Parts: sequence; C-alpha cells; structure tokens
Amino acid sequence: MPIYEYQCASCGHQLEAIQKFSDAPLVDCPACQAPELTKMLSLPGFRLKGGGWYETDFKTGAKKNLASGDSAPACPGGGCGSGACAAAD
Repeated sequence: MPIYEYQCASCGHQLEAIQKFSDAPLVDCPACQAPELTKMLSLPGFRLKGGGWYETDFKTGAKKNLASGDSAPACPGGGCGSGACAAAD
C-alpha cells in the first residue's frame, strides 16, 4: 500500500498515512480537528531487501543468484571509475 503525506492548511501539521488506492483521502486534521488536510506531492520511496525476486526470479542457469556467485574481476588498468578503463579498449 502506498504512503501518502498530508498537510493541514489550518495549523500546518504534517502526517503520513498508509492507505489503499481505493480509500478516500483524509480530511480532518488529527492535531486541530479542522477539515483542512490536503495531500502533498512527494517522491515515492521503496527499498528492496533480502533475497527477493530481483535476485533470483527471471534468471536462468548460471545467471541465478549472482550475489553469491563469483564476482567480476577487477579492472587491470585500475581506471574504470574515472572513465579511463584499459579493459574497454
């Protein structure tokens, strides 16, 4: 479920609420009881944690579970981070 941010136009109180998409927007401010809450625009946030779909699903054979497999060898030129990769030449 998404997390929505609200702000009261009357007292300035801000809060976050976990709501379904189908839920009606909140109206009454819990701080001052005025019916002045409005949704704020904010960036959505999420975190992928653990060994989930992004790690194991939709991959086949040797590509599955890359985190526990062999890591890629380091760049012999030592300059990959600066854009001067000798291996890319």
